[in-house]
Amino acid sequence: MSNESRRAVVTGTSSGIGRAVAERLLADGWQVTGLDRAPAAITHSAFTHVAADLTDALATERAAATLGAPDALVHAAGVLRVGELGRGNAAEAELMWSLHVGAASRLAEVLGPAMAEAGHGRIVLIGSRVAQGKAGRAQYAATKAALVALARSWAAELVARGVTVNVVSPAATQTAMIDDPARATATPVLPPIGRLIRPDEIASLVAYLLSPAAAAITGQEIQICGGASLNR
Repeated sequence: MSNESRRAVVTGTSSGIGRAVAERLLADGWQVTGLDRAPAAITHSAFTHVAADLTDALATERAAATLGAPDALVHAAGVLRVGELGRGNAAEAELMWSLHVGAASRLAEVLGPAMAEAGHGRIVLIGSRVAQGKAGRAQYAATKAALVALARSWAAELVARGVTVNVVSPAATQTAMIDDPARATATPVLPPIGRLIRPDEIASLVAYLLSPAAAAITGQEIQICGGASLNR
């Protein structure tokens, strides 16, 4: 199957990793449907924008029902809220759980079976190295760790039906999230390579995982850490 006939659904395409993934896939010849609450940030003949608030369960389910059977789902939409134990904000925790875990689950519940029925498909969830645990980011870490558990479970269910499921977990990445005032007290730590990870580097790995060459890779969490895990 040529890339021109393949369609990917990508969340969070208005900025950051989601936008980088969508732009890489478009450059590779894919048709891309972007799910985002924000207005479309990409203008391309092969790009379709679907407005959806992915923190809204009903809105997400309705959007998923319109997507048919894509060849790939990349869940990149994300938000970071920080807070030490005893100073947590329940609304912010709910926001992260809804966007990271709830939206992934609702989309996969619809698109995963459709891919399996078609006999092929790829699901990639964007996680984080913070899933290993980090002070002040317990709720964020928990949501990203949950994505790994979901991916491994879905991979086990779908492995015999031509669908792979993986997680790409970057270290601190150069996106607008870095400058979010909500994390003003949590300066990102540069990995040993001496710079932040670039969104296009993450997009390159995602593109590979969506390719036929990656058909034997499933149920894995792959880190792009710039050497941050070397002392583990």
